[in-house]
Amino acid sequence: MAKVIIHATTTLDGYMADKDGGIDWMFDFEATDQDYAVVNKVMEEIGAVVGGANKTNTIEEGEIPYGGMLKIPIYLMTHEAHEPVEKDGITYSFVVNDIKQAVEAAKASAGDKSVALLGGSISRQCLKLGLVDEIVLDVVPLLLGDGISLFGGLGEHIKLERIETSAFASETHLRYRVVK
Repeated sequence: MAKVIIHATTTLDGYMADKDGGIDWMFDFEATDQDYAVVNKVMEEIGAVVGGANKTNTIEEGEIPYGGMLKIPIYLMTHEAHEPVEKDGITYSFVVNDIKQAVEAAKASAGDKSVALLGGSISRQCLKLGLVDEIVLDVVPLLLGDGISLFGGLGEHIKLERIETSAFASETHLRYRVVK
């Protein structure tokens, strides 16, 4: 059965985007072949994604998980029913207000691969529901000082067990198991 992972690039102060949702800061860091190998290993294990839909339930440029490199099913949380969208070989299914249902559908699609959770709200909801198996972070040496936090507002303690840590050019790669 698929495991559920939170996979994100964050700043050292825990932000995954600036206050306007921008992530341009994410691409300004030196990386080595070892950095790429760590990230590519994670990407190879992903078989489906659960994230949040935009307000219009459309798939806009810049909103495609992993830049469209992964041709896998994407499940988007929304408040209104919407037919699936097919774009560039990726099927986006919309799930109304039931994150457990979205995760279960993604797990069924992923088979023996992992389901990646994208976004702070989605990640925090799944952590609170006990749906997350692992957290995989690529931390860059930057303090944004303000922005969209990955774990801000979680409101509870979640114990983690370190599985893997590596650091190469400028990123630090962290992988934790959620202790249940």
